[in-house]
Amino acid sequence: MEAPQRSAKLRSKLKPKIDMSTVRNWSFAVLFPLLVSCGVESRIEPYKETDSVIEKGDHIVVLARKQHSNHEAEEDFVQCISDALARGEGSLDVRPTKEFEDKMYPWFEPSTAPLSTDDLGHLLERPGVMQQVRESGVRYLVWLDGSTDRVASGGGITCAAGVGGAGCMGLAWWEDDSRYDATVWDIKQVESAGTIHADVKGRSVMPAIIVPLPFIAHPQAAACRGLTQQLKQFLTSPHGYGAGPEDVG
Repeated sequence: MEAPQRSAKLRSKLKPKIDMSTVRNWSFAVLFPLLVSCGVESRIEPYKETDSVIEKGDHIVVLARKQHSNHEAEEDFVQCISDALARGEGSLDVRPTKEFEDKMYPWFEPSTAPLSTDDLGHLLERPGVMQQVRESGVRYLVWLDGSTDRVASGGGITCAAGVGGAGCMGLAWWEDDSRYDATVWDIKQVESAGTIHADVKGRSVMPAIIVPLPFIAHPQAAACRGLTQQLKQFLTSPHGYGAGPEDVG
């Protein structure tokens, strides 16, 4: 019995001890640069062409530019902008998108919706169309055009299981780009009031040291916040409200 006991003691002495402080320091050294690289970079460019501002009793509606099938703004993004404009500081009177489209059917369906303010003028000259617009109370149309797309990705994570347990090792990353244009039409004046361009890039990383640790960027949500803030200023301030392109890190 003495030989096995000596062998066990010898293995115990030879077995390397894990220094948890070293593991924590190593993990921090690996994760810190990843956390720094993960995030959202935004660029908002407002351009207003007129001095028109929203007045008491005026309503707005947010619509997706459906003619561009490859870059049609997602329904949830349209809803995000509509909801955000209707609440918080400087909230506006927003008509539900579906309610407006149903009321104006079929004039704002994909095959018949106007592509320019000239087309809008011709549409409003049709019998009964202007009357329907007046009944809706909508003065401003906000056309959203764009999408959120995966533009790059790389790395990989490998997971394995054994007698001693399971774990994952590796690193995965990806970049999403949210590019949207919000064009504002003034129905009362039958003209374009201007455009706000948003380009928001988000880099997400998922390192795996035993377990995957996702650090997810949300560029679409940031684009919604940025466009909403600018639209509120756009619709309540006269010409020249913006100081030019805005960079948000």
